[in-house]
Amino acid sequence: MSVLIAAENLSRYYDRHCAVDNISFNLSTGEVLGFLGPNGAGKTTTMQMLSGNLAPSTGTIAINGFDLLHQPLAAKHNLGYLPDTPPLYKELTVNEFLGYCAKIHRIPPKQIDAALKSAKHRCGLEAVAERLIQNLSQGYQQRVGIAQAILHNPPVIILDEPTIGLDPLQIREIRHLIRELGQDHGIILSTHILSEVQESCSHVQIIRQGKLILRKSIEELNLLMHSSILQITTRSPIELDRLNLIPGIASFESISPTKVLVHCVSDANITQISDLSVVTEQIVATIVNAGWGLLEIVPIRHSLEDIFIDLIQEPDPSLATV
Repeated sequence: MSVLIAAENLSRYYDRHCAVDNISFNLSTGEVLGFLGPNGAGKTTTMQMLSGNLAPSTGTIAINGFDLLHQPLAAKHNLGYLPDTPPLYKELTVNEFLGYCAKIHRIPPKQIDAALKSAKHRCGLEAVAERLIQNLSQGYQQRVGIAQAILHNPPVIILDEPTIGLDPLQIREIRHLIRELGQDHGIILSTHILSEVQESCSHVQIIRQGKLILRKSIEELNLLMHSSILQITTRSPIELDRLNLIPGIASFESISPTKVLVHCVSDANITQISDLSVVTEQIVATIVNAGWGLLEIVPIRHSLEDIFIDLIQEPDPSLATV
């Protein structure tokens, strides 16, 4: 897979305030990267820098090999961008607006009809092509916004909150479109909707107070979400000292003498993943050999929301404001 975005050591200051603090990451073909963060984390500033609307204070951005600062036209030709409020001329029809955008993207005149046909087909706009944009539903207006972003078939597509304000059916349709586009492009999807990341993205990264604190694939996240906590119930009281000898156990929460929660991984350190099945087998063997009478051993599943909240709330002295 080719690298489509290479962001190196990006920082952005507003006077003395550091909105984005020395972040680096790559985006490759076929990746749909969910970009998450609480309000004020630096997510929007990062998106503006990646789209060329805001210059970084330090660092470099390359779009499909072209430096965004020194080769802006070539870099932006490889980029499609949909801000959170689609830049639509609502007094135009869909065809008129997309034709205008084709000229802005410098698509050769002989190729404009084919480009419009392809974008309308991919975004499901054929049936409304002659209608005024202002008369379309919000879902269709979002589709028009995405169509203008992919009209010139750019390798990189940046979408900022593409499903905000849509009804459930419209959200499902936009998610399907994003997954389809992600097969041939590299996509960055900024959103506050965690379920959207799980439905649409192949990777996720989280920013907090200007720093990237997580960059993982969805498969890795699913492994983290595949419970690291076991709830154990026995007939006789559990001797925690004996269980504590088992490798891979991080801590206990005693609910009663015969019921305990076993943490196999520290929630604060999600980069370490224990083999839960091996730990479970050793716990069962210890309980049986000790004669405590195992009644129940149940995994407790984490959600993406649990992981996200743990990360953004975790204190970090290095991020303290002076």
